[in-house]
Amino acid sequence: MTANINLPDTVMEWPAKYNEIPKAVFEEPSLWRLELDNIFYGEEWHPIVHRAEVPNPGDYKAAFIGEMPIFAVHGDDGRIRVFHNACAHRGAALVTDNAGNKADFECPYHRWLFSREGALVGCPNSHEFSPSFSKEKFGLKELRAEAFNELYFVTMSDKTPDLLTYMTGAVADPLSRVLGSGHGLKLLGYQKVHYDCNWKAYVDNDGYHAPLLHLAFKLMGWQGGKGEQIVTENGHLAFDSELTIPSKIDALEDSSIVQFKGDPDSKGSIVVSTFPVTVFTKHMDMLNIRYAFPKGQRGVEVHYAYFARDDDSPELLAHRTRQSANLLGPSGLISLEDAAIFTRIDLGNRSPGNAIFQKGVTDEYKLAFNVKQNDESGNLPRWEHYRKRMGFRRAKA
Repeated sequence: MTANINLPDTVMEWPAKYNEIPKAVFEEPSLWRLELDNIFYGEEWHPIVHRAEVPNPGDYKAAFIGEMPIFAVHGDDGRIRVFHNACAHRGAALVTDNAGNKADFECPYHRWLFSREGALVGCPNSHEFSPSFSKEKFGLKELRAEAFNELYFVTMSDKTPDLLTYMTGAVADPLSRVLGSGHGLKLLGYQKVHYDCNWKAYVDNDGYHAPLLHLAFKLMGWQGGKGEQIVTENGHLAFDSELTIPSKIDALEDSSIVQFKGDPDSKGSIVVSTFPVTVFTKHMDMLNIRYAFPKGQRGVEVHYAYFARDDDSPELLAHRTRQSANLLGPSGLISLEDAAIFTRIDLGNRSPGNAIFQKGVTDEYKLAFNVKQNDESGNLPRWEHYRKRMGFRRAKA
């Protein structure tokens, strides 16, 4: 659906050329309510939790879809469910911390008590409740969820296609390899950061900038490496890239941090970005999910979750742990420049006009899905999916 919001013409009507994006789309405050309705609460799947983050009965993790608080919990029956983080009585939040373990979930307001499976199991003075009351009617509201390689996605719409159809096979393969290709994972830990930019600036990263902005990627041969960029009509993209590690790295006193054990799942770097706002990376031996939570029109909070395989040797476990945040974490050897550029993008897009994509664009009036590793044109199908979801009209050529 499209909300009835008055929008400036520069946003409502997109340029005829597919490689031009209105800068106002990053800065117009009224867009956020429309994005909530059409994207975050619409026909999209949002990754929320990996089983490795809640491995035991009673383990839970809190998150958001748009502005809506939710939490996932590992039930006594082994199932992982995702609920609205709201008491079924008067709506008070049940979970106020990020993660933990509980035998049950009690609302402090009126002491209603819910099981790990979401059932209402206790409520004081229920003999004085309304005639139609029954405990069976007041369980926690469960969201539609599906799992892929033990990663649980949720959607707010019953019209969203099944998860595998939504991801498409082209993206499912590299994502499976990021998530261990059937091996179990275990959580190493988190880093959390707040970027001072619109959420769309955060996910508008492209293949063109990688060896130019990031000295570490240039060092590892990203520009000349053999790789591919996979794009889909519904806004997902993936990079499957070969890295070449030089035998001597003068820029680092200890170059073991960039050692690549070379497991068969990767040629060096896999990056998957699912619409609208989640990024997955297997860079060298680091396994990472970046759960992103937009904070309205401005600001995005990103939780970097790091994993190892549960059958890793002690040596490999130590290597993955050391490599994790030190490479692609918020202040890692590769990612630190991104944090700075996100803010610059947000600042510069307050100027009028359009952001104009160039590298890889062969026809300005058509979308291309056959793109090279270092093209920026791979982001354009994502923008077209966004435009359609938002109901914006495109100007005629």
